[in-house]
Amino acid sequence: MICFPNAKINIGLNITGKREDGYHNIETLLYPVRLTDILEIIPLPGKNSDMVRLINTGLKIDVDASANLCVRAWRELCHIRQLPPVEMHLHKIIPHGAGLGGGSSNAASVLMTLNEMFELNITSPELALIAGQIGSDCPFFIYNKPVFAKGRGDILEDAGIDLTGCRIVIVHPGKGINTAWAYSNIKSKKPSCSLIDLLQTDPLTWQDRVINDFESLVFDAFPVVKDIREKLIESGAFYSSMSGSGSAVYGLYSSKDDKVNLQDQFPGMFVWEGIL
Repeated sequence: MICFPNAKINIGLNITGKREDGYHNIETLLYPVRLTDILEIIPLPGKNSDMVRLINTGLKIDVDASANLCVRAWRELCHIRQLPPVEMHLHKIIPHGAGLGGGSSNAASVLMTLNEMFELNITSPELALIAGQIGSDCPFFIYNKPVFAKGRGDILEDAGIDLTGCRIVIVHPGKGINTAWAYSNIKSKKPSCSLIDLLQTDPLTWQDRVINDFESLVFDAFPVVKDIREKLIESGAFYSSMSGSGSAVYGLYSSKDDKVNLQDQFPGMFVWEGIL
């Protein structure tokens, strides 16, 4: 079975406090985008064997296969259901270390695909609980719709935000940001205005009001990320921001009809353009 795990962007990201479990409390809007990886899962001969094989093409994932989130998702499901051995072929397109949730999306897609393939009849809320054991962003991809995320990112509420028809450009400079580094260096603060209230205003007014708290930290350490955002704004984006803890930056444009065509402005970088 073949599926297409998609990326996400964060629209606004406030770090509101440090938790006792070591995580941070956040508030953010998670929005799905159509940039996808390609994932194929096929059963292998044998029954109830603790064996999974992962093949990675496209962008290389620089972790041991046993630590890959796809494999972790398979093992989490094996804890509650008997599964045959499987082979997974992941063709990676979504940049990693980008704040686009590619790894989390892959893991969620494994859970949903195995659930369908083997007729496990696990409900979406149950899958979301399993996904939460793998990563904070994983439950979002089970539902895969715009949501307001709180807590460590696992408390999801319908957002009522619809940007359908907007054009989006995503630029990744080629260097990822280590998430652990970003969170260990960020300072939490109480936002002056509720993010959810700001997001109810006209999107054309979001720039410089709907803020990603990681931007000041990352911009100082990696000025190229700030340069990307400035170029996207200059090109006509009504809103541009870094996604997650970086390093990908996106720009939102009002029209779906006219391509922005920014490849020449970002030589050697990953540039993707699509419609929300």
